[in-house]
Amino acid sequence: MSISGNGQVDILPGYVGGEWIRSQESEASDVVNPANQEVLARVPNGAGTASDVARAVEAASAAYPAWSQVPVMKRVQPLYALKRLLEEHADEIARTITLECGKTFEESRGELQRAIENVEVACGTPSLIQSEFSENIASGIDEFVIRQPLGVCACIAPFNFPGMIPFWFLPYAIACGNTFVLKPSEKVPLTMQRVFGLIEQIDLPPGVVNLVHGGSDAADALLDHPEVRAVSFVGSSPVARHVYARAAQNGKRVQAQGGAKNPVIILPDADIEVSTRIVTDSVYGCAGQRCLAASVVVTVADSGDVKESLYEAAKGRATGFGLDEGVAMGPLITTQSRTRVEGLIDRGVQEGAKVLLDGRSPKIDGYENGNFVRPTILEGLPLDGEIMRTEIFGPVMTLVPLNTVDEAIDLVNRSSYGNMACLFTSSGAEARKFRNQATAGNIGINIGVAAPMAPFPFSGWKESFFGDLHGQGRHAIEFFTQTKVVVERWPSEWSRKF
Repeated sequence: MSISGNGQVDILPGYVGGEWIRSQESEASDVVNPANQEVLARVPNGAGTASDVARAVEAASAAYPAWSQVPVMKRVQPLYALKRLLEEHADEIARTITLECGKTFEESRGELQRAIENVEVACGTPSLIQSEFSENIASGIDEFVIRQPLGVCACIAPFNFPGMIPFWFLPYAIACGNTFVLKPSEKVPLTMQRVFGLIEQIDLPPGVVNLVHGGSDAADALLDHPEVRAVSFVGSSPVARHVYARAAQNGKRVQAQGGAKNPVIILPDADIEVSTRIVTDSVYGCAGQRCLAASVVVTVADSGDVKESLYEAAKGRATGFGLDEGVAMGPLITTQSRTRVEGLIDRGVQEGAKVLLDGRSPKIDGYENGNFVRPTILEGLPLDGEIMRTEIFGPVMTLVPLNTVDEAIDLVNRSSYGNMACLFTSSGAEARKFRNQATAGNIGINIGVAAPMAPFPFSGWKESFFGDLHGQGRHAIEFFTQTKVVVERWPSEWSRKF
């Protein structure tokens, strides 16, 4: 946090063309610790941020021609340095994540590890970017494909994983020869502010990576700017649809990850103790504010043991400030988010749900002003009701008893979302059937958060994803490159004939 001479919190600068610059927008919003409302920083947020975007894109455009011609083996060298710096400063960055995002320190540390793993995979771009060659595809003719960069690429990042999600995209984009503009969420700008302090040290040419702050004005400026060739986005489904439509209308390549309503199915043959622990972590980890949080827990032919086990595990989950010892769940990101989540719980009750565990309006000693909702469990929601269709994005578990696994798969497939679906069982046959028939992009078998590791794409189907190629791994390489087919003939008698 930076304090000016008059005692006010400074407005965060952007990083453009290798320099820290003041925003051309004088209006700013507070960045607050969601556990206690302490103001951590101020971030520019208004129409003037579109000018900041224009400056960043100009710097990225100027850097692109030279950077695109740097051999790929040299382009990845700064990423090796960045990986080392992220590891050395991991605790410091994780603490920043917790302060501005609210999750526990352990969750923040795990998030950053996933970021580091993506940098590591992107270091393999010299192999991943290789393509196909066919000799003598016709008489005396060779044909091959080469991958070349796109130009200026942009990322509009969400609040819930400020340290990880930018790294689904940034390292791959620059390793492929593109230049990059990142706009973090205005709710959590400090994490990337610290990361860009490290990026300053890795010997990238000015303009290859740039950081701009702002809200919807800055985001729309990136979507509209003619020099931005590709946009990566993660957020809610309505906004993902907007990003996809607006960017595509402007001729850009787009990958837009949306929201979810993730079902987890527990069969009678599953290990109750292990399933309970894993499912509880999935529902309430990061206070339910992740696109792979379990939301609907389907118990198939349950005698009541599973429900009781889940209730006891949720009731005992300690809620509080993420840097305090023993805390397992932090606050929601804003007071508006808390009000929204509690309103959806109220709406569930109006629809006929029974509240088995009520986390509304908790009192957390020492953090009375925090945005806390304790673990909540609803039972008896109508399957065609509003709450069963709505992404709550909070620490709320919905219990749904069904009689057969076929009914459970049908529930999965009727959802408009398709981010994740998980099954807990000891039956290989049931697991195989589920992974084949469930219409979701990320499938977990005895896994509560089916988050793909960095070499694999972070998949998503239906309303959970708009686009074709996802973040991470080979999908990222394909997204950040365009293919060029070369057909060559070199006849030995060419010169004599012509």
